[in-house]
Amino acid sequence: MFVGFAASAAEGSGDVHTVDSWSFCAWGLPGPNLTAEPTHSVSRPMLRPERNPHRNKKLTIGLGVVDPAAAGVALTVFVYLSLRKKNIAVNGNDKRSLAPETADRLRLFRYTEIYNATRGFHSDRIIGEGGFGTVYKFVSPETGATYTVKRLMRSEKNQDEFAAELSIIIELKHKNLVHLQGWCTEHEELLIVYEFMPNGSLDKVLYPPQGSRAAPPVLDWARRYNVAVGIASVLTYLHQECNPQVIHRDIKSSNIMLDAEFNPRLGDFGLARLKQPNESPESTLTAGTLGYLAPEYLQYGKATEKADVYSYGVVLLELCSGRRPIVGSDQGGGDASGHLNLVDWVWGLYEEDRIVEAADRRMNGEFDREEMERMLLVGLSCANPVSVERPNMRRVLQVLNREAEPVAVPRTKPKLSFTSSANISLEEIVSD
Repeated sequence: MFVGFAASAAEGSGDVHTVDSWSFCAWGLPGPNLTAEPTHSVSRPMLRPERNPHRNKKLTIGLGVVDPAAAGVALTVFVYLSLRKKNIAVNGNDKRSLAPETADRLRLFRYTEIYNATRGFHSDRIIGEGGFGTVYKFVSPETGATYTVKRLMRSEKNQDEFAAELSIIIELKHKNLVHLQGWCTEHEELLIVYEFMPNGSLDKVLYPPQGSRAAPPVLDWARRYNVAVGIASVLTYLHQECNPQVIHRDIKSSNIMLDAEFNPRLGDFGLARLKQPNESPESTLTAGTLGYLAPEYLQYGKATEKADVYSYGVVLLELCSGRRPIVGSDQGGGDASGHLNLVDWVWGLYEEDRIVEAADRRMNGEFDREEMERMLLVGLSCANPVSVERPNMRRVLQVLNREAEPVAVPRTKPKLSFTSSANISLEEIVSD
């Protein structure tokens, strides 16, 4: 917000106007101002006008006072307009307005409340970590409600992701999304508060730590199929029902949360981007997680809905097989070289007409064979290396709901060849 007044001295006068101090209070709930210029102390020397007897002397300053009543009225108007027009930057050129009626539905958390409830962000309150920062669980002493708070490390990149996540998800409404509860930017922190998901993330359920006494029970087939349908539904909403279209860019099992009934909720929109109709995809360094990245996205860095479809296909194969997208030699389960690419492995079984053998053995055969084959084929069709051959998410949802037949999947996995001078390292394309 910028407030400015002009002060002038009568012709021939030697008067000088300065401001020694000032303060004001504003009421309301503005969005976090992530692009404001640094504030300037009024204790700095003020500009002084040179004496000139031939014309009026004018002095432009950050805040001058001509008349107390006029200043009060002007200040009230500027504060009101500022709260009405507050914007949060999504990326360089893309902004979405934070409307007052939207802000009223959210809570501006106090830093002291979060700090005390997490015992100073103590390690025993951590429930998740990644390249963006850390996620903590806390209970509000005021309401007794349980929340999770994402604490982003302070950096220009994370500041952009903070703005993107708030500005995008605040406008989204779907039962399979993690619901945003509020935020906090006090003490130069970047804190986003979400509802707490009792059953954690999908990856923690599919891959519990070995030897853990608190390991969750094996996820049964009905719940796995429900997760597949729920995430297909929310991606259909993001890709084909939102205007502008929302591209998530980081679909993976660790970003799918499970509520008390094991219903899926898609979260973490820090890498999400908005795409206006007829707008070309933005070309950037690739962001996402290795194993979930579509080949064309990995090569060219162009985020489209087809890249989300590919990542979703990998998640489907995880749900069916209980295997990670890429298994290293130190994790077991790999081929002769010690490594296993999940898409290649399932496609190999499909070539040999043994695709159902990809089913997670921990389920002990307790699944519907027709549903298993259907979901595996949908996963392969989504993970097709040729992007134009992938179905859109609405078609995927129809197939899973038995409203359409699966897309034809070639017996042999298509091969692609790229020519590019781009030199992108693994560190630049991997984001946990």
